[in-house]
Amino acid sequence: MSHHVSTSRAPALSIVLPCYNESRNIPGVLRRFAAVLGDRTDTEVLLVDNGSTDDSAAVLAQELVKPAYRFARVVTVTKNIGYGFGIMSGVRQAQAPVIAWTHADLQTDPADVLQAYRQFSAAPNPSATFLKGKRVARNPFDALFTLGMSLIASFALRARLFDVNAQPKMFHRSLLDQLPNPPNDFSLDLFILYTARQLGLTVLEQPVDFSARKHGEAKGGGTLAGKLRLIRRTWNYILALRRELRTKERTT
Repeated sequence: MSHHVSTSRAPALSIVLPCYNESRNIPGVLRRFAAVLGDRTDTEVLLVDNGSTDDSAAVLAQELVKPAYRFARVVTVTKNIGYGFGIMSGVRQAQAPVIAWTHADLQTDPADVLQAYRQFSAAPNPSATFLKGKRVARNPFDALFTLGMSLIASFALRARLFDVNAQPKMFHRSLLDQLPNPPNDFSLDLFILYTARQLGLTVLEQPVDFSARKHGEAKGGGTLAGKLRLIRRTWNYILALRRELRTKERTT
């Protein structure tokens, strides 16, 4: 279900923010988007209430009646099925030719997303371009963890897959035709980057400062326990993807 807030014209950029129990972060991320968007009317922000069990729905309803947030609307997922399912629920409601997703907890600054859009739009062929964040100035442990995961994924899937979970992700909506069965969990970031590589899209990187979340609990690899879960889920997905690829190779 989507609650629409009208904009003066069709947007050129749709930005999806998955929100699972992010009620304390929602006011801040809306304020920051309003500040960086200024008076531009070519961008819509879709906040996906991804089956939240806190008061996210009430906070969203309270915030989005404010005229300053005309650029934003809500997509409601009644039951949390996973990060990937939430994002794709928002992506499917997006109206713009260029679609992005990023964090709702301000770990990636909305200003970085708009800078990414400038880089994406300047590409010789945006419809054949995929842009991803590249996290800079990280602590050594997190940087080493990401490098290790990147090397494993790249070797196992025979593709360049570095800093897979960095946001934003940005692409032309024509890529959606190549995503018939995206994963419902955190493997979505790996899946879409791998798909972009397999399709031969030009992959651009936008340097982003990766900040600590302001409120709430990290849903992915923000803690040691989260990193261990992320390793297990990612490795299982890599193995499943490899099996699928080998089956295709045998039948072609």
